[in-house]
Amino acid sequence: MTVMKKLLIIPLIVLTACTQAPKVPYGQTVSLDKSTLMDKIKGGWYGQTIGCTYGGPTEFKYKGGLIMEEIPIPWYDDYIYDTYIEDPGLYDDVYMDLTFMETMLQHGLDAPADEYAKAFAYADYKLWHANQAARYNILNGRGAPESGHWKFNPHADDIDFQIEADFIGMLYPGQVNKASELSDRIGHIMNYGDGWYGGVYIGAMYCLAYVCNDIPTIVTEALKTIPEGTKFHSTISDCIKFWKKYPNDWKQCWFEVTNRHANDVGCPEGVWNGFNIDATINSAFVVIGLLYGKGDFLKTMDISTRCGNDSDCNPASAAGILGVMYGYDAIPDYWKKGAEKIKDIPFPYTSLSLEQVCEENYNLILKCNETGDNCILFNVEKPQPVRYEQSFEGIKPVEKRVLKRAFTTQASFSFKGNSIVVEGSVRKTGHADDSYVASVTALLDGREIEHFTMPVDYITRKYEIFSAYCFDSGEHILTLRLNNPHPDFELYASEMVVYDSL
Repeated sequence: MTVMKKLLIIPLIVLTACTQAPKVPYGQTVSLDKSTLMDKIKGGWYGQTIGCTYGGPTEFKYKGGLIMEEIPIPWYDDYIYDTYIEDPGLYDDVYMDLTFMETMLQHGLDAPADEYAKAFAYADYKLWHANQAARYNILNGRGAPESGHWKFNPHADDIDFQIEADFIGMLYPGQVNKASELSDRIGHIMNYGDGWYGGVYIGAMYCLAYVCNDIPTIVTEALKTIPEGTKFHSTISDCIKFWKKYPNDWKQCWFEVTNRHANDVGCPEGVWNGFNIDATINSAFVVIGLLYGKGDFLKTMDISTRCGNDSDCNPASAAGILGVMYGYDAIPDYWKKGAEKIKDIPFPYTSLSLEQVCEENYNLILKCNETGDNCILFNVEKPQPVRYEQSFEGIKPVEKRVLKRAFTTQASFSFKGNSIVVEGSVRKTGHADDSYVASVTALLDGREIEHFTMPVDYITRKYEIFSAYCFDSGEHILTLRLNNPHPDFELYASEMVVYDSL
């Protein structure tokens, strides 16, 4: 099932769909005929949808380990259709993209961050990790960029923006730095540091896939958008290094990269756990799939999936990048059969179907670029690094404690460190409806430091009970006081993670 379609760049002028792979024509004005442009757009959106569906059954079932070839991954002609109808939540990395696309269509490409933030914060679909923490922040008055900052969002380094940046790269053929500007505006709604870099990098690979079909070149050149000295840059650099050292053994590359970079210090669930939703390691799995897949659609998806952890989102991005690179027509029919059956059905929670989003993507590109006789003209930008930022700098996890403690008035927890996250939720114990919103006061060493609310409703919930970073190091007592007890509800603290200075 090797994808054979090639891309031709005639320097300074034309891109068509044949002959040899080029280097990236930086600084040149390039022409892409409109039929090829649409083919690439369709390849990206359909590829992302197929890849997400392919990896869906394995999502976070293999945490800290790879999926051996002996383990089959199911697929049949109606698989996408069945998943689309029966498991709409799987497509969060698509319907979040489409939420932002709809915002653009309503408010323009220059829409402020607040418009994008409100669009998903008030949506009625489920969210997790950085997205849900950001949603809670936004709904409770803390807007971007604070909504994604690690001091207010323990999931700042998580994968969320990485899986939502595909559409940004697809809007800017060859225009990497313009994509980075939009990534800055949107990505800091829910992420910061390496979590933000995941989206910047994925978006950059999509941009370059429009103008180059040499996979190692795209992987390497896109990395120039990420500042050196960051964990993200180091992780992807090691992917490339070990791919060169073990060009025929993706598992060895996976092992070397995982051994060095799979230690999550941010997401409370991922600390000292095989579960890893951090953008750095999951972006690495996208890259491993691309490099070792060598342009083969199945092999690329399959390797990204078998790297484990967020194994639906990673093949979605890998297959989407490949789809832009080679175009929809080059995706083997075997994979397109199911996608064709849902192409005119709006994605869950959105007004856009696959065919509609392809058309809107196409129109936005034409609107923002010069057009010629049946072609689009654009200048190919040399990638520039975005600004340096890192989450959780200067601190490290020093304790992870199982709590399993329910309370209806207050609870106190002693610890030694300078930062703490308490995981948990409001739990229903009786028959009341879900309209209850807990009012909670947090006290550190007897001094009130925060007052907050915790809805029972899953859509608007607070992802952790409490988090605070970088206060004075030492022995402390955290007290959580429930101000409005209810006989049908309790506050349940499941675990806590304590940090201290490096």
